[in-house]
Amino acid sequence: MEPCQKDQAGLEVGATCVTKGASDPELNQGVIPVRDGFGFDYAALTRWMEAHVEGFQGPLTVYEFRGGQSNPTYKLVTPGKTYVLRRKPFGDLIAGAHAVDREARILLALGATGFPVARVYGVCLDEDVIGSWFYIMDMVEGRIFWDATFASVPADRRPPYFSAMNDTLARLHQIDAAAIGLADFGRGENYLARQISRWTRSYLSDSDAGRDAGMDWLIEFLPNAIPDSDESAIVHGDYRCDNMIFHPTEPKIVAVLDWELSTLGHPLADFTYHAMMYRMPPQIVAGLGDVDPASLNIPTEAEYVEQYCAATGRRSIPNYEFFIAFNFFRMAAIFHGIKGRVVRGSAASAHSAQRVQHYPVLVKLAVDAAKACA
Repeated sequence: MEPCQKDQAGLEVGATCVTKGASDPELNQGVIPVRDGFGFDYAALTRWMEAHVEGFQGPLTVYEFRGGQSNPTYKLVTPGKTYVLRRKPFGDLIAGAHAVDREARILLALGATGFPVARVYGVCLDEDVIGSWFYIMDMVEGRIFWDATFASVPADRRPPYFSAMNDTLARLHQIDAAAIGLADFGRGENYLARQISRWTRSYLSDSDAGRDAGMDWLIEFLPNAIPDSDESAIVHGDYRCDNMIFHPTEPKIVAVLDWELSTLGHPLADFTYHAMMYRMPPQIVAGLGDVDPASLNIPTEAEYVEQYCAATGRRSIPNYEFFIAFNFFRMAAIFHGIKGRVVRGSAASAHSAQRVQHYPVLVKLAVDAAKACA
């Protein structure tokens, strides 16, 4: 089965999709007519693009991308080129949420270094144009792998795909944030302590979701086990195989997607979030938790860590299990919040109740890793 041919907003442009787990392309791919309440003044957008987007020529046809993006995303089709528009949702929003200007900022900064991201053509912070802030970017086409085993790639060709993911993340972590104008993109220092505190508050504040003995133990253990090193780098925040577009035929990443969680933070927290795939059950997100990597000619977890260390000039990651525990704790806290919304009947997705069934699995994975470093 061939992998999906897609663009950076999840549009299928050819081939048959590999479907597995919660990262289900059937739920996220393709375009639909713009839904009621999600439309805007297309003539006003056309005028803005004529004035601000180099080479733009209408007429313009607008579609809405399917899926659960927190920032509504649209496919803009013209006779000569196709673009993607991401905008803030309409209406009153929580301060700092849905920061499309922040997304555009990091894409512009990284793009200037040659890092693989979609080209940004313009950013609009004038709500009078379409009713909310937005930015326009290139539509990058290629392959998205929803299955972390890369099952559609012949076994003898799989290692370079894993090397591409690993090397690209290592490259991101070595970019000097200050040198590309991102010195103020996040606080950077004490990232782990601040994240643990944030998700602890989230967990404790949602009484509807109940308490869990494993989570209670983690919120006591993790703050006292934070490693001494306090590194800071540009971090992606959600670096997974299904958040990147590969070249149509080569093991090369042409665009890393979904920068909503990017900030300045600890690079090892970012890398180990990615490396969690080795322990992640595939029914939660794209993961390898139920397979033997060696049998599929995929690098083992230890080999993958070694490759990242070599690319970033490290001898090892002494506190590796702590970082794994931290990331599973963070994900468990997110699922705990979803559970609370399900209980209250306010969950945005119809699939939320199914997803929260995996919450105890995430807690156990976090506790297991924490006990390995206790």
